[in-house]
Amino acid sequence: MGGLEKKKYERGSATNYITRNRARKKLQLSLPDFRRLCILKGIYPHEPKHKKKVNKGSTAARTFYLLKDIKFLLHEPIVNKFREYKVFVRKLRKAYGKSEWSTVDRLKDNKPSYKLDHIVKERYPTFVDALRDLDDALSMCFLFSTFPRTGKCHVQTIQLCRRLAVEFLNYVIASRSLRKVFLSIKGIYYQAEVLGQPVTWITPYTFAHDHPTDVDYRVMATFTEFYTTLLGFVNFRLYHSLNLLYPPKVRPPPAPGTYHAGLSLKLSALSASLARVVAPTHEDEVEMDEFPVEGETAEQMDARKKEQEALEKHKKLFEGLRFFLNREVPREPLAFIIRCFGGQVSWDKSLCIGATYDVSDPSITHQIVDRPRVEQQVVGSPRWEERWVFDSVNAKLCLPVADYFPGVLLPPHLSPFVTEQEGDYVPPEKLKLLAMQRGENPGDSEEEEEEEEEEEDENDKEEEEEEDESEKEEEMKLKKMEEQKTQSNKALPVKVTAGKLRLEDKQRLEQEQQSEEKRLAIMMMKKREKYLYKKIMFGKKRKVREANKLAAKRKAHDTAVKEEKKKSKKARRA
Repeated sequence: MGGLEKKKYERGSATNYITRNRARKKLQLSLPDFRRLCILKGIYPHEPKHKKKVNKGSTAARTFYLLKDIKFLLHEPIVNKFREYKVFVRKLRKAYGKSEWSTVDRLKDNKPSYKLDHIVKERYPTFVDALRDLDDALSMCFLFSTFPRTGKCHVQTIQLCRRLAVEFLNYVIASRSLRKVFLSIKGIYYQAEVLGQPVTWITPYTFAHDHPTDVDYRVMATFTEFYTTLLGFVNFRLYHSLNLLYPPKVRPPPAPGTYHAGLSLKLSALSASLARVVAPTHEDEVEMDEFPVEGETAEQMDARKKEQEALEKHKKLFEGLRFFLNREVPREPLAFIIRCFGGQVSWDKSLCIGATYDVSDPSITHQIVDRPRVEQQVVGSPRWEERWVFDSVNAKLCLPVADYFPGVLLPPHLSPFVTEQEGDYVPPEKLKLLAMQRGENPGDSEEEEEEEEEEEDENDKEEEEEEDESEKEEEMKLKKMEEQKTQSNKALPVKVTAGKLRLEDKQRLEQEQQSEEKRLAIMMMKKREKYLYKKIMFGKKRKVREANKLAAKRKAHDTAVKEEKKKSKKARRA
């Protein structure tokens, strides 16, 4: 005999999913704690393929999780820490209410805490996995590092994000791994090649955002809590891969007794070199023999070698150049980019700590400004707009400076993240840039274009002469046709019909305009406001319908009474 037959919705895909409420009851957690635990463990809802089967025949909107993911959370040690923290808050509130200050101090000293180290190791078994998932972590940490201290999030979180962000920027400078930069409306996009993995992140402009009201900061803070732990692990590993001390220290070391805040400010200035674990020995560089990869042809090997040479040249783009940044330009992104490509940078001492030379230094080669007139200018150092730095990095060469002088209309800022396919539109500025990268002189191409334009002009003149002759012939033919028409029309009588006057109803037009404005206003309403508006309008329409029904009943009643009176009058007369 076979086993008992299972009931409906108790087999197949229905057993692989669980609703959020059932998952919360299984874990005995509140909704905020459940959401926090899922974010830290990297567990997200799943949409079932056959939602009606999983939902037991219902079509109601429900959030589903995989059952194996919820079972995976049952033995998580952080769940006990969440419960201990709730007990701690309850005891602390009770002690405050009874004014037992010794108990309050004792409870604060024994506040329960937890670490996320085991979760980071669990979610990222290898270091490459962590690097591949570093984009969101960097973007969130850079965002939180720019938050003002308004009470929306903890000050310690803002300071930690700022420290980790500065450490990562210093690593990118030391490894010279920056590849692309793009100025967008949202912020500045960067892309670095870290140990062979492309890492892209965005940093907001300074003072460019205000705290929005429709954002759940608790969810963002939970993500940031995990991302700061991940970024701390990654920074530690990256610094040791370059033989650098971690936590980082500047070189030369600061004077004894220097306040720690001064060291962190000097690191955040991005102008100092980092100290190494072991001092590098100045030995003659030995050229390594290069062997082809398995299955690689000689042409592919040459192409790879050329790419490597171009990359090394790109890393030394600003080597030997000394920049001075004026007050009005964004200091941190420019200092970061210039240092990443081997250049030296400084600014006014009153602007920020870490200035290495003054504006009067005669060795300055570039002065970066962002206004048409500068009162103080170094002799021999031309003034250029800061866009020249960003565009030169993306072009992988120092661009001509004629288009970047102060007050000149700047060329378009092309995105380095866009690669045109065959048949796509390529802007002329991009074509000119590609010609410069190939080593072609854009001036020669301009002369060729001028010669082509002259040839086109000559061809156009010849075509115009031919067109004039043909136009003359056509005019002669048209004249003959018109003469024939006039002769034929002389015999025919001419008729004139009266036109009809079209009147515009201004009142109707105004009503249509008002109704259209009302419709657009309803469309632009927020979701909650639209819901309330529809509710109010539904109530009004219902009242109108009820009033119309009563009016119709009253009218029917009045007509019935009139008919009865007429009948009674006729009966009396009879």
